[in-house]
Amino acid sequence: MHKKLLVVGSKTIHTYNFIDLVKDYFDEILLITNEKYEKKVLDFNVHALDFRFKSLSTIVKIKGLVQQFQPTHIHIHQANTYAFFTLMATKGYDAKKVLNAWGSDILINPKKSFFLRQMVKFNLKHADVVVADSDVVLEEAKKLVPNIKTKNINFGIEFLECMEEKENIIYSNRLHKSLYNIDKIIRSFAQFVQKNNDWKLVIAGSGEDTEKLKLLVEKLELGQYVEFIGFVDSVTNFQYYCRAKIYVSIPQSDSVSLSLIEAIVSGCIVFVSDLPANKEVVTNQIGLICKDLEHIKFSDYMNIDRVEHKKSAKQLKELFSKSYNKQRYIDIYEN
Repeated sequence: MHKKLLVVGSKTIHTYNFIDLVKDYFDEILLITNEKYEKKVLDFNVHALDFRFKSLSTIVKIKGLVQQFQPTHIHIHQANTYAFFTLMATKGYDAKKVLNAWGSDILINPKKSFFLRQMVKFNLKHADVVVADSDVVLEEAKKLVPNIKTKNINFGIEFLECMEEKENIIYSNRLHKSLYNIDKIIRSFAQFVQKNNDWKLVIAGSGEDTEKLKLLVEKLELGQYVEFIGFVDSVTNFQYYCRAKIYVSIPQSDSVSLSLIEAIVSGCIVFVSDLPANKEVVTNQIGLICKDLEHIKFSDYMNIDRVEHKKSAKQLKELFSKSYNKQRYIDIYEN
């Protein structure tokens, strides 16, 4: 049978990483997204549509593309309007539909309004299989819609071997917005560096709060200890995982973060917020779960046994490998 995959998802690196993971299994792929990725050379067709709430005409356009492309499999990323418009457009169409739910789709959006809650429930109910990279997200999804079929699968990581020596660096690479609490990292580092002035905090990424965070660093007189390096490519990002002794990620809400896995496998002691998804990954052999985000005790990294950390990191590396997770997606498509 000629296998044809329709992927629907936003213009994020996650969408394209997913396609790279499964594309060898399919003969043809069509991506429907919100904006074309002009800088990336693609070997599949892309259609850009408007997925804002007001653009209900998108449903008709998706229906037309489906009739033209005739996919054998449909895979949707995010249980928001991307799923709602696609599932409305493909009602009655004979193809199995897989839905990848992100943490915010299930953990945050249903609590924002009655309308969003009903939309998410519709999306979960009308997908054949719901996939997420966290048991917590899938458990919450089942609270919204019992008896749905779920699978815990991630997109896999292409792990490289670290060549750099570890340095006294604390590394942060989450977005600069209130959800990720970068300001709390800076304030806690200000306390840590008073007794550990040979350490540096390196902050990658960018966002709406970048200038505010830089002003905070100035106010706390941390200029010589904190470095903002902006958005970095994957190679530079990996190098900082390898160089840093500590990786910190303390969002208010999150699913299992692949950045967190990469940091652990690269030998970082991790400091994470007290979230159920983090507890699926971070044990006391790997890092510390911070219950008080206002006072992160970075000095506690010394309490982690490096030998046990290395053993745990090896197990995570196998669980999050691309080959392992690719096969799990293929199992869904075949069954």
